[in-house]
Amino acid sequence: MHHEIQKMREIALVYLDRSGGLQKFVHDCKKYNDSKQSYAVYRFVISINPSDIAELDATLGNYILHNPIQAAQIFQSVCFIAVKTLSLIEQLQTEAQISVLLKPTHLPPLPSYILSLSAFPFNHTSQRFYMSEGIAIAMGTVTKYTQGARFLCTEETCPFSEGSFRYIRVHLPGATESATVRNDFVCSLCSSPLQEDMKFRVLGDKQIVEMIDAKVLNALKGYSNDKSHFRIQTFTVFLRDELANKMKIGNHYKIIGIPACVQNGLQATACIEVNSVQLCKPNGPSFVSDNFKYLLSLTSSSCWRFTAILANIFASQVVPPGTYNTLKLAILLSLVQTCEKENADYLDLLIVTSDTLVIDRLLNYSICLLPRGIRHPPSSEIFPSVSKDKHGTGSASIHACSAVLAKGGICYIGDLSSYKKDKLELLQSVLESRTTTVFIPGKKYGEEADQQVTISVQTNFWSFVDVDSSSKKHIQKDNFLIGQMDVSLIPPNLLDVFGLLIYREFPSCRPSSLVHHILKKAINPEAMLYKVSQQFRMQDYEEFILFAKNLHVELSSEAENLIQGYYLASRRVRRDSIHGSTLSASALKILISLSKAHTKLSLRKKVLEEDALIAILLLESSLTLKHGKSALCIAPNPIFPFDLSDENSLQQRDSYLMQCHHQLLKFIGAYGPGIHTNANEE
Repeated sequence: MHHEIQKMREIALVYLDRSGGLQKFVHDCKKYNDSKQSYAVYRFVISINPSDIAELDATLGNYILHNPIQAAQIFQSVCFIAVKTLSLIEQLQTEAQISVLLKPTHLPPLPSYILSLSAFPFNHTSQRFYMSEGIAIAMGTVTKYTQGARFLCTEETCPFSEGSFRYIRVHLPGATESATVRNDFVCSLCSSPLQEDMKFRVLGDKQIVEMIDAKVLNALKGYSNDKSHFRIQTFTVFLRDELANKMKIGNHYKIIGIPACVQNGLQATACIEVNSVQLCKPNGPSFVSDNFKYLLSLTSSSCWRFTAILANIFASQVVPPGTYNTLKLAILLSLVQTCEKENADYLDLLIVTSDTLVIDRLLNYSICLLPRGIRHPPSSEIFPSVSKDKHGTGSASIHACSAVLAKGGICYIGDLSSYKKDKLELLQSVLESRTTTVFIPGKKYGEEADQQVTISVQTNFWSFVDVDSSSKKHIQKDNFLIGQMDVSLIPPNLLDVFGLLIYREFPSCRPSSLVHHILKKAINPEAMLYKVSQQFRMQDYEEFILFAKNLHVELSSEAENLIQGYYLASRRVRRDSIHGSTLSASALKILISLSKAHTKLSLRKKVLEEDALIAILLLESSLTLKHGKSALCIAPNPIFPFDLSDENSLQQRDSYLMQCHHQLLKFIGAYGPGIHTNANEE
């Protein structure tokens, strides 16, 4: 056995030399040596590639993968010999003072190396490397733990009573603080009790993170075609030292670590001591279905037809084709305008309706088209909250909640009028800044000072307002008139920060078709009532949206001029002497976001004037609902003025939109001086 260990040490040295690890080790030693301070433990992180080591020596490769704690001791011996041979750290006395953390770059892509966090039994006794992945749903504040400590013999005449580094305790995976630093050790020479030399205790950073299998996202959608049942629970991971603060709440990570069992009184908790953290970035499909490609080729003569037909046939499993077209187009635009980048373009929707059942079903169906579509449960919090860590440390733990879990997707929060004033004010603040701040009182959580943690909220919000609820609350409810919508239950400032306010237009087909649809689906939920439902399946829309949302689009100068001209002209005409302009500064961002979204939905990469026109008409409709008509004076339903039943109706719609474009140019020319626009008639 000694011969095998010696051979593995030689291979380890060869690997460190070839991989550049030895050079990094010498650099790390220089830092310790320059400090001229003696430590109980000198900690080194060694990055290892299991594949490269297995090629050098299969025995050592297998040893690292299946006995990582013992394998670390082999590297510990190599490091100690290197320090002594090259005189790298003058203060170092014994091999026990060196602590090595092996950081694997990856593990073999085999089932035996994957630890499923939703599968049982949870194997926490093997003490070897596993790869797992999940979403960080709760994060504790960074606290201290003991990396290593020196113990001395209490017998004064014993050689190990002073100046000796014979007895060193080092943290091992799964060990608690009380296990690392105990008071029941005895001297191997004289059997006297050992006592810790507090001057040499080495502290490190520790952070406790709660993770959960990504399957939980399917359970939080509220509606899904997946009828399978599964059990999911959170699991605890420990991030130490350089890995502390490497995770962000709500993100999806792949981790490599060693499972362990932490004892907290009578309660045992399965956890993972993490050695490596890698952010998982979702890769969208590189294709769309053949049916969508064929539809795109058929409608290539117009920049408006493809998206019009998409909206017309969208969600035919929930509502009949041809109904709620403006709303369905807005939903599709919001779906493709989702991403996890900082300072992204967001597109929030607020729907005013009395058909809450149909609208709720439509929105529930739509969020299932994204990996991160979250239906917010009323019993929980929308934004992050703070509670005490359940592991007995007394420190604060921040919980993700719905808005953070919907990162890069949609957070559907239901009926807005059901929330209290303080929640609506918080929602308004988040929509304005796209961040939320969590306050952690120091006294309550054992800290010297209060803390404020700012968390970015990268999601689109969907909600609706039930207009019938105003009559229930004894508020006068008038008939629907453009510019006189009764949304008195919602604060005006909150209405302004929502990107689009959409009134649920009356179904353009006969109302009886919607009733028949609902009754048939109630009798047979799985029935395909329309041929288009078979041609464009839910999976096809999922792939289409994931492809479209990842397109990188740029504004053309013509589209930019049109947007800017409309914005400046609208600010001039939509103003009063008391409050100034009723058009908020965020309207420009919304216009750009809508234009880019329509371009993505059209599977193009350049924002054209046609895209900007759709964006302007949608925003003008929203402003008309809030503040009444302006000098632009658009029709009540400008995006879909006709039923889309055949080729002729599509041609009629194109002609109508061209008239709208010409009318818009005249409006800009009259009220937006100084903006150059292309007024050539088409």
